[in-house]
Amino acid sequence: MSTGRMHDEEVDTDAALVGRLLAAQFPRWAGLPIEPVGSGGTDHAIYRLGEDMAVRLPRIEGATANVDKERRWLPRLAPLLPLAIPVPLATGAPGEGYPWRWSVHRWLEGETATLDRIAEPRRAAAALGRFVAALQRVDPAGGPSPGPHNSFRGEPLEARDAETRAAIAALGALIDAEAATAAWEAALRAPAWQGPPVWIHGDLLPANLLARRGELSAVIDFGCLGIGDPACDVMAAWTLLPREARDALRAALLVDEATWARGRGWALSWALVALPYYLDTNPVTVRDARRTIDEVLADRPPT
Repeated sequence: MSTGRMHDEEVDTDAALVGRLLAAQFPRWAGLPIEPVGSGGTDHAIYRLGEDMAVRLPRIEGATANVDKERRWLPRLAPLLPLAIPVPLATGAPGEGYPWRWSVHRWLEGETATLDRIAEPRRAAAALGRFVAALQRVDPAGGPSPGPHNSFRGEPLEARDAETRAAIAALGALIDAEAATAAWEAALRAPAWQGPPVWIHGDLLPANLLARRGELSAVIDFGCLGIGDPACDVMAAWTLLPREARDALRAALLVDEATWARGRGWALSWALVALPYYLDTNPVTVRDARRTIDEVLADRPPT
């Protein structure tokens, strides 16, 4: 898992910095042990604080809006969802040479929900489907529309066309470009979402899901939280699940054919864009992106 730099504009952090920030702003926690957390996440450096807390420091300026967004919305969403999600405890201010706001959250026990840690993928698929369905039922009034704050997750799929085709070109021989292009164009042919925007997590990747004792236990990292096309969260069918478990997710969500097709497109687009960007810096994301591309291409609908 990555603890090093992943972005040119990234700000360096370490446990000593976290200690100074806590001592200056939250002295009641200053004596607790601080340990860096290896993570596949790309926007925040995470440090475990004591036994039951985590400190999250944005790595890049583009992730700083997440601090206030999560503080506002996560406490409202948590009671309505069937899996645990992070609970913000405090918000820190810039200081000690660190330029942005940062946060302290309740620590959630569990391990990254890779398939080898899930005892029954179909049961995990159903649990995740119930979580997404519950999130979609929450009143979206006042929720943030797609934009820079959430990497435009939930926007119309066609808005990602240029970026996705550029990624295919950049990857060259690393992928089957012809097959990837055909799969992408098939997704673009799906009818656009005509319903009202719904809440989306926006980043349902293995690195943002936790498992305990073989069961899906928590959903973390809500930096891509927003309201938009529900197909964005359907991408978990390919980013996380094996083929034989996908119908359990679809059944839990009652997804129509067009939304399912756009979800496949979201999964492919995420993976194609992430792979060249993180190729040399984040092996966890690269692994997940490669697997997602393989799963989508193996699951293409007939042309």
